[in-house]
Amino acid sequence: MRVDTLIKSANVALETGIAALDVGIRDGRIVALVADSADISAGETIDAAGKLLLPGAIDIHFHCRAPAYPERGDFASETRAAAAGGVTTVFEMPISKPCCATGDVFRMRKALGERDAYVNFGLYGAPGLLDRAAIAEMVDEGAIGFKIFMTAAPKGRDDEFEGLCLPHAPELYQALRLVAETGLVCAVHAENNQLLEWHTAQLIKANRNDVPAHGESRPSHVEALAIATLLTLNESIGTNLHIAHVSGAEALAVIRRFQATGSTVSAETCPHYLFFTEADLERCGPYAKVNPPLRAEADQAALWGGLLDGALMAITTDHSPFTVEEKERAREDIWATPPGAPGVEELLPGVMHEALSGRISINKAMDLVATNGAKRFGVYPERGHIGVGAAADLVIYDPQAETTIGRDMLFTQARDCDKLYEGMTFKGRVERTIVNGVTVFKDGKIVGSAGGGQFVRADKARVTRIF
Repeated sequence: MRVDTLIKSANVALETGIAALDVGIRDGRIVALVADSADISAGETIDAAGKLLLPGAIDIHFHCRAPAYPERGDFASETRAAAAGGVTTVFEMPISKPCCATGDVFRMRKALGERDAYVNFGLYGAPGLLDRAAIAEMVDEGAIGFKIFMTAAPKGRDDEFEGLCLPHAPELYQALRLVAETGLVCAVHAENNQLLEWHTAQLIKANRNDVPAHGESRPSHVEALAIATLLTLNESIGTNLHIAHVSGAEALAVIRRFQATGSTVSAETCPHYLFFTEADLERCGPYAKVNPPLRAEADQAALWGGLLDGALMAITTDHSPFTVEEKERAREDIWATPPGAPGVEELLPGVMHEALSGRISINKAMDLVATNGAKRFGVYPERGHIGVGAAADLVIYDPQAETTIGRDMLFTQARDCDKLYEGMTFKGRVERTIVNGVTVFKDGKIVGSAGGGQFVRADKARVTRIF
């Protein structure tokens, strides 16, 4: 057999466990998984002795907002960051300017990604215009799924969120019914708008504009009530719902109750909720402002429990680049800065640190950052695992090395805002990232090209219930 690339002597993370194998790649796909590759010739041979070969991570919750704010980042800068972190596919959320709620905007963003992306990308659409034809057009164009916010649009950003924000139950109900017709997944940012507006008003009335006030404006019941409302509405609709960025125990408890009675809802959490708490606000200030907010250590423990027992099916970043100037506004007024933080470069190292430290198995780690997301959103078995016939989206990971997060190693344009992780050391290191059979990141350097990533579309017949 002749292959383009042969990876030799790797410890390969298969779905069935770790196996010492040689891996052959041809035309962007895995064509051989063998114990002895003596009869295989290759254009390029990579020695991976002592290294792990992992499926590339799939970040199912990612923002770059291109082309709205190039100063924050774009498809090129933020997918270079993804490649450096061992993320080979990102699912880009529909916040853009204008919002990705029509076929025309969807096509524009798709063309932009095809031109600029260094890794594979999928695109969410926004269904909140309640236009069946627009939703169908985005499905035809290849939408990976849909996204809804249960909160009102942030002040001054209405055009970015038009068709995305549905704070009132009647419109939410209609949108869920329309998305149900598509068979695709609908991811939801679940916070109760009335409660968070009331809490915020009370804090402003008390002249509170300090950083901790942000978390106090969104206590855990704001998230839990929104999830309960959403899942109750969906009992008579049956949309493939997915709860974004679950932040703590109260929200998780609601999800468990509905899952126990037959709900098909799936849910994710993020590394910032697993590795940090509200105590980190003092250290990082406005750079730790995220929605929902960072919570307590007890919430952190609950989330790890949800990952271990399957109530939560994925760890994903909610990577959200902003500028230092935007974040620094909050030094004087927390309400004046947008929420969000970068994190795509820390996803795989952070989760692998927990695996190499024994909290979870390597196979569980791969389920959480790759396989489950691929299955849930209908891109498996094409992606999300290592197997013959699958796309060669792979990461060579050195378990003996370490990764210490610092500004100079980061590729995100928001590197100066990456304060949460600054100085942290993780076990292991991304040595090489391979996308569609082509090395795009190697030994700390981007070696791929813009446009090297492929557009990824969902197959609704393969959308899978995961929990």
